[in-house]
Amino acid sequence: MNPFDNFEEYKDPVLYDRENDPFQDDVEFIKKWAKKVNGPIIDLACGTGRATIPLAEAGHSLIGVDINNGMLTQAKKKTEHTDLNIEWIEQDCTNLQLGVKSPLIFIVGNSLQHFLTNEEQDQLLTSVHSHLEKEGIFIFGTRFPSLDELLQPPTEEYWRSYKDETGKTVDVYMISNYDTLQQVQHYITIRRQKDDSGKTVGEQKSNIKLRYVFPQEMNRLLKQNGFEILGVYKDWNESLLTQDSHQMIYVCRKVSE
Repeated sequence: MNPFDNFEEYKDPVLYDRENDPFQDDVEFIKKWAKKVNGPIIDLACGTGRATIPLAEAGHSLIGVDINNGMLTQAKKKTEHTDLNIEWIEQDCTNLQLGVKSPLIFIVGNSLQHFLTNEEQDQLLTSVHSHLEKEGIFIFGTRFPSLDELLQPPTEEYWRSYKDETGKTVDVYMISNYDTLQQVQHYITIRRQKDDSGKTVGEQKSNIKLRYVFPQEMNRLLKQNGFEILGVYKDWNESLLTQDSHQMIYVCRKVSE
């Protein structure tokens, strides 16, 4: 499967920053683990550096890896006039060739869901495993496959609103359709720009496909790829996973070569 087929949602890195930069819960969680290690920390599917940059600002050495050139270009632009210790690398996370081992690798922003097939998931975890130091830590988050999440009606559902760079309100809607055979949710995101009177003056649509993994399936997937689960949570505050969760946050340790 071509990873570039899933790029529509990331064609505007500035818009991505506007919609996603405010979320920092995962960054604060990873900072706690970063304090325990020495050596370069690797941020996979780093995008525009939403998590990479604040970790570097906290004094850590970072390697940010992404396959999307446009997102990396924005990340580099945001750090070009700083002395932050970040190396930005354009690579496919399923076939990493970084020439370094890390004590801590993470992938956040639900980016694990971009690896849509069993083969891609195994290739990602193999790459992570080979780039971790002995007993290195791997942290990631992914959406919990709840009934509410997967069995949404295939109609427009309001998600959120925000102000764009011109000050106009943008209402965001989602249409989802779950493929039970592939465990892949197909999303259409609709962004409608409104003027001061509330009239729609612009509309953009984008598509994205995301793979869902169930908890028992994840346990087996991680074990088979050489990881021990140290903790699994429903949020970045380390609340225990429950049936009404929206997220699954995993902290894993490399256990074998």
